[in-house]
Amino acid sequence: MIKTTFETERREDDKADDFLSALGANVRALRAQRGMTRKILARDSGVSERYLAKLETGQGNASMLVLRQIAEAMDTTLVDLVSVGEEFSAEMRELYSLGRRLSRDQLSAVIAGAQQHLVKSEDAAKGRRISLIGLRGAGKSTLGPLLAEMLGFGFIELNKVIETEFGASLDEIFALAGQPSFRRWERRCLTDIVTKQDEVVIATGGSIVVDEQTLSLLLSRTHVVWLQAKPEEHMARVIAQGDMRPMANSREAMADLKQILAARVPLYRRADANCDTSGKEVPESLQDLGQIVSGLLSGDMQ
Repeated sequence: MIKTTFETERREDDKADDFLSALGANVRALRAQRGMTRKILARDSGVSERYLAKLETGQGNASMLVLRQIAEAMDTTLVDLVSVGEEFSAEMRELYSLGRRLSRDQLSAVIAGAQQHLVKSEDAAKGRRISLIGLRGAGKSTLGPLLAEMLGFGFIELNKVIETEFGASLDEIFALAGQPSFRRWERRCLTDIVTKQDEVVIATGGSIVVDEQTLSLLLSRTHVVWLQAKPEEHMARVIAQGDMRPMANSREAMADLKQILAARVPLYRRADANCDTSGKEVPESLQDLGQIVSGLLSGDMQ
């Protein structure tokens, strides 16, 4: 009996350790997606860097209040933060339960049917709007205006619209209001654009994909193209632009960039199409992008 109790407690301890490790990895991944250093997250959440470091390495047993502070600082929900393994929302749990009752063939058929339904319902809503996503240095600000000119569309740089509407620079917005406020302004400005304008090319900020509501709006109301490049090219282009956000004063800028890119790749992959600008001059990348967009628009008109 004593042995059984000891083994049960040990299993529970192992489960707790596994959960804390998964929780730490989740916090670290969410922070990387948002391009936030641990110092910035500590500042915005009011949780010390030392505590965050322990949490991210699976050594911190955080209270719910502390986790809520961290979630709010990253403009995400507590559910998203602690959802590791099979801990989904109620709706996701119901969907997961349904999926487990289906055979592989049935599940594939359900997924295909859902995707087809979504495509049909969203195609008309996309109009002739093109949005470009990707990490800084991918070519959005360079290729966007050229693509717009090629198509005879208007061009909008979303971050500049946000700065104009808010009345401050991006750095000032983040410093004064924090990331949650910026996300609200980003969503509000994008909603205004896709509601009132058509035949437009929109260059978005690199981190727009981390906000599920805004990304869903982008995917449902525009044809989304992910502009890709190798990490080294991203870095070289960013340096050429004189813009090192959010890696200013970092001795490991390339490592930070690679971590951010790796964390966002699953989100960028949700785009309708991708265009790799690695190792290409602007005219070649523009030609590739033009062909991709023509295909998206022609598909929209069929």
